[in-house]
Amino acid sequence: MEKINEVIEILINKGLISNNRLTLETLKSGTTSGVLYTLCMNNTPTFVIKIDNPASITATNDFLSAYRDVKLLPDVLYTDVNKEFIVYSYISGETHFSRGSKLEWLEIIIKELFNQYQRVDQDTPWGRVNGLHRNGWSEFNESSLAFAQKNLEDILPFDDHKRVELLVKKLSAYHIQEEKYYLHGDTGVHNFVFLDNKINGVIDPSPLIGPKIYDFTYAFCSSPDSLNMKTLLSSFALWNSDSSFSKERLIDEVLFQLYTRIGVCFKVHPHDLDAYLEAWQEWRKYL
Repeated sequence: MEKINEVIEILINKGLISNNRLTLETLKSGTTSGVLYTLCMNNTPTFVIKIDNPASITATNDFLSAYRDVKLLPDVLYTDVNKEFIVYSYISGETHFSRGSKLEWLEIIIKELFNQYQRVDQDTPWGRVNGLHRNGWSEFNESSLAFAQKNLEDILPFDDHKRVELLVKKLSAYHIQEEKYYLHGDTGVHNFVFLDNKINGVIDPSPLIGPKIYDFTYAFCSSPDSLNMKTLLSSFALWNSDSSFSKERLIDEVLFQLYTRIGVCFKVHPHDLDAYLEAWQEWRKYL
């Protein structure tokens, strides 16, 4: 508690908060590596304090600052000069649950977040801002493929693995001239805050330099419900993308994202595995 007490003292001394009726609650860290606290003022959750390494705090601050006008994202109150912690607004609701229709929350995320994404200079390296940089998006996909194959070796048929390998090679042809965007990088239901069956916010960015399609397909595949063509095409129609983006390529991107998502599911949340495998039986016919 020593560090969090130091943080509270800094915020009070800077006049950013009052020390009247302050309480702290420890938050589950989810997919973030840092330590999270909810700062309550007058018994009302008001701010989130994240304590982490400087690289992670810098990445979070820079992303939230770049997209400060996106209402779904929290507002930054203060970032430590040494990048040891960041304080941002609390978003009411819960992740995963009470999320309502996938088509409805995808529509909001597409319009309010994905369609606001900014292009970055072509000299900016591909990959995680706070992680390994890649020579190309294909290299990022190959790494994702290797991780999924290791987890799914005994789960999916050998032929499916080989077909996905060919799919990755096919996708590489699209990615040679791909434009780079500054992405959230972890746009799944575990980072979507829902309130009264409606999306209320997006948290925990893992900033990524990649093609815009990545966050879209990640969101679509982040839960096993409504993984059908109707939901995909209806939501994709709302996405501000190059008009030359074909249905074939969209399906290919979803196939690979679904494959890698099943690999993560097996490792992290196996309770969804059966539902994902059922969806895979429908999608694999497009391989």
